[in-house]
Amino acid sequence: MAFANSQATTYNDKVVRQFAIMTVVWGVVGMLVGVIIAAQLAWPELNLGISYLSFGRLRPLHTNAVIFAFGGCGLFATSYYVVQRTCQVRIFSDKLAAFTFWGWQVVILAAAISLPMGFTEGKEYAELEWPIDILITLVWVSYAVVFFGTVGTRKVKHIYVANWFFGAFILAVALLHLVNSAAMPVSITSMKSYSAYAGVQDAMVQWWYGHNAVGFFLTAGFLGMMYYFIPKQAGRPVYSYRLSIVHFWALIFTYMWAGPHHLHYTALPDWTQSVGMVFSLILLAPSWGGMINGIMTLSGAWHKLRDDPILRFLIVSLSFYGMSTFEGPMMAIKTVNALSHYTDWTVGHVHSGALGWVGLVTMGSMYYLIPRLFGQKQMFSVKAIEVHFYMATIGIVLYIAALWIAGVMQGLMWRSINPDGTLTYTFVESVKASYPFYVLRLAGGLLYLSGMIIMLWNTIKTATSGRSVNVAIPSVLAHA
Repeated sequence: MAFANSQATTYNDKVVRQFAIMTVVWGVVGMLVGVIIAAQLAWPELNLGISYLSFGRLRPLHTNAVIFAFGGCGLFATSYYVVQRTCQVRIFSDKLAAFTFWGWQVVILAAAISLPMGFTEGKEYAELEWPIDILITLVWVSYAVVFFGTVGTRKVKHIYVANWFFGAFILAVALLHLVNSAAMPVSITSMKSYSAYAGVQDAMVQWWYGHNAVGFFLTAGFLGMMYYFIPKQAGRPVYSYRLSIVHFWALIFTYMWAGPHHLHYTALPDWTQSVGMVFSLILLAPSWGGMINGIMTLSGAWHKLRDDPILRFLIVSLSFYGMSTFEGPMMAIKTVNALSHYTDWTVGHVHSGALGWVGLVTMGSMYYLIPRLFGQKQMFSVKAIEVHFYMATIGIVLYIAALWIAGVMQGLMWRSINPDGTLTYTFVESVKASYPFYVLRLAGGLLYLSGMIIMLWNTIKTATSGRSVNVAIPSVLAHA
């Protein structure tokens, strides 16, 4: 693409800077809300009788803030940075890129206001959601145009594997959003709408969306980060480029079929549940292929883990990715699911992936990016990165260990039966037995949040002591 001005010689890192800063800001906000609702589960009186602060209102706010605000901004920042560097061209459209930033922030703020007010996308009847859905669609289409436009105008013939993962994430999320959000507004002037689905079809669409949001938003996109930032930080090439391509195609094909494992022992046809279980078990292979590829990239550079906290963030995130993608297929087995489903084991599993994989790889990637975006060689305080790493890791272990124990205990209590066929325990007794583990989970969450606050301080100090820089695009040799 030909540019009419001197900007053609530099990368557009302004939008990357904006998204990187907001990644850290929304990370603090999302984890803070998470800590509040964790405290409410231990001490329900903390609801304070205010409907806007009730667990039911804040829980969807927490998940939206962490996944779409923190994770989403991280994905925008890294994909815009990576696609420019690996294609060696300026981003396709500065104006559209700017629209994706401001549009995404408006989406996040709209959710932050509407969710505590109780306006949720209840599947049968929604209020205030369809206008937000339309804005999300506009932002996402613009994102796709910017990303694929940049790939299409690349100076380098080869498309680096990280861009395959980012591209698949963008396309799949667009498909998921459009299908799951299908609704009919009551009228063009009304904020109310009705879902396009009902009954078991609604459940299937919901979990096709839900699990593939995990598969593409929370996995494929962040694997794009992994395939760029681990080799960069380690100073080593990807262990096996061939494995990375096999990993990509196997993961992309298999993930789409795994959603029904969320609906075992429901009205969903038994064959559909079995398909979900089988594909979930198959999914273990490509997932571990990617994890092994990332970790083995450190071959010949393991010593760097001793004094490089950023590399530790990235490698430990892969350890949690491997653990979560082993645990997930196991929990998809019907007999295991009979024990785990509806318990806090599931919540522990989700947070093993969210805090351990998504959180740590995003933090490591931001610690790599932020100093470079502000003309610095490293973050303001490397020691603070070290402290953050240990606080986050210990916090995750406390969190998931507490919920694993609570979840297995709950499952066993619920299925325990007296000789006469009556339940051994009431539901309230299982809640009471879970109390100490809820307090331990809160302690883990507080540690994780504290680490994020340290990261925010470190980011502010790095940004204010540096300056915005324009990085020149290197010239590409004729034979490249």
